[in-house]
Amino acid sequence: MDLRRQVDQIKWWHSIDLGNGIITPGRVDNLGTLRRIGMPGRLDGKTVLDVGAWDGFYSFEAERRGAARVLATDSYSWGGGGWGTKAGFDLARKALSSEVEDCQIDAMDLSPERVGQFDLVLYLGVLYHMRHPLLSLERVFSVTRSQLILETHVDLLWVRRPAIAFYPDAELERDPSNWCGPNPAAVEAMLHTVGYRTVEMVSVSPSRFHRLVYAPLDARKTGAPLLAQMQHTRVVFHAWR
Repeated sequence: MDLRRQVDQIKWWHSIDLGNGIITPGRVDNLGTLRRIGMPGRLDGKTVLDVGAWDGFYSFEAERRGAARVLATDSYSWGGGGWGTKAGFDLARKALSSEVEDCQIDAMDLSPERVGQFDLVLYLGVLYHMRHPLLSLERVFSVTRSQLILETHVDLLWVRRPAIAFYPDAELERDPSNWCGPNPAAVEAMLHTVGYRTVEMVSVSPSRFHRLVYAPLDARKTGAPLLAQMQHTRVVFHAWR
């Protein structure tokens, strides 16, 4: 079976350029997120861990930027818990002739004994899916040798003190896998609490102004109350041990 037909048989989350004009039909804007997260332009000689890798876009990008070793991990998506599978990652790795390694492991089971430690850890779009966000960051800290890049949904933007919204059902985007919405102050505080010495918020997108302007439209799309929608956005933090 040719590559294009194989691609068409998979439900993709990531848009990955496989070469020869074939780009996987992902549902998210990976290139836009890549610009926001501030991944170093070169990773020569570095080791990289991609937690919640799914189809592997960021894993393959780290390899493309020269990383000496990249380990992609996932559990929920690869194990069939969501609507995705590991088929996309496996096909993309083969098509790209990639040497990215894989390990099917839950984020809550990460430890130096299980996976080792890495110069750069990518924790992108995972934190708000955690029932125990602080504990999950402790696990991530344990496998970080130097730097963490964290991207996440946040809530309660207008609350100054650290606070976390809890979604016991499917309040966020009608998705029961979304459990929490920390505000930026809570994300920063949790990162310091687990042991990161230096923490910097490098991106907020959409901006607070954008949330005010477009919240009515987004509320209609997601079914969320208008006031709640106004307090949602996404942020990127860089943290160092």
